[in-house]
Amino acid sequence: QEQLAESGGGSVQAGGSLRLSCTASGYSIGNNCLAWFRQAPGKEREGVASISSGGTRTVYADSAKGRFTISRDNSKNTLYLEMNSLQPGDSAMYSCAADQRPSRSLSSYCGISSWAYNLWGQGTQVTVSS
Repeated sequence: QEQLAESGGGSVQAGGSLRLSCTASGYSIGNNCLAWFRQAPGKEREGVASISSGGTRTVYADSAKGRFTISRDNSKNTLYLEMNSLQPGDSAMYSCAADQRPSRSLSSYCGISSWAYNLWGQGTQVTVSS
């Protein structure tokens, strides 16, 4: 069964850092766009960052630019999100997602709109206190 499983969430104080991981099982992510999304209570799901299949092209939401870094290790079938300078507004359930349509190239553009992604993890909670 194809699955994505997130880990690394937790509670931190403002200004702190966390590193989220998302490991795929049941299939290889090597040719897929991958992305991180988040959803806070009462708010719509928000795309945070995406990465091309080869890891060479990334897209960030304005809220993540300069603070978050998305990366991937295809040999480990794993996606990462390094989050620094966390603020209370970053508190949310963070989920990873895969667009399982084969990418045209290693640097093909991967967006951060949720409609493009068909495989989702269950999420990991991030809570930032002031």
